[in-house]
Amino acid sequence: MSGMSKIGILGSGQVGEVLAGGFLKHGHDVMRGSRDPAKLGGWKEKAGPKASVGTFAETAKFGDILVLAVKGTAAEAALDQAGAGNLEGKVILDATNPIADEPPQNGVLRYFTGPNDSLMERLQTRFPKAKLVKCFSSVGSPRFVNPDFGSTRPTMFICGNDKGAKEQATSILDTFGWDTEDMGGVESARAIEPLCMLWCIPGFTQNRWTHAFKLLK
Repeated sequence: MSGMSKIGILGSGQVGEVLAGGFLKHGHDVMRGSRDPAKLGGWKEKAGPKASVGTFAETAKFGDILVLAVKGTAAEAALDQAGAGNLEGKVILDATNPIADEPPQNGVLRYFTGPNDSLMERLQTRFPKAKLVKCFSSVGSPRFVNPDFGSTRPTMFICGNDKGAKEQATSILDTFGWDTEDMGGVESARAIEPLCMLWCIPGFTQNRWTHAFKLLK
């Protein structure tokens, strides 16, 4: 990723924390956003001088590039609170999945979207001037940043409607140690989001959570 950017992370959970740490590791200024920024005070103290916290709106305004790292059920509300004006024209790396508030069935997550729909499409329709890129949605957070699979770089599948936004996402992923496969427009999220289901099955059924996908070609 050429040059340093200000990164806004929308979300106070583990996904947001790991990605914030990754961007800080690679020299970026990072603000993490939460409905209750005070609960991130301890993280800020540990993360150092390039780290800050704020509300969703403050974080969206701060970031040159944003990361949406909240539960899928909270994704629309989080972007609403961030403010459409603060999202306009910005790249948003969408790490969410439409996981329903129900337990898995024989290790298979339940989604609140159908096969001809995706959470990313809903978000892009609601915020048409934002540049969403599906990213970081098909692997566990411990493998987000510079994962070690020996000499093999794992594959991150991305999609989105804006070519320039996907080029920025690809640059970030390269820095983070990933090969990138651009699967096309926003509709491709219908195929990418369910990869989370597939990734989680060995975890739920065999307690194996350390794998990633690789596209061979």
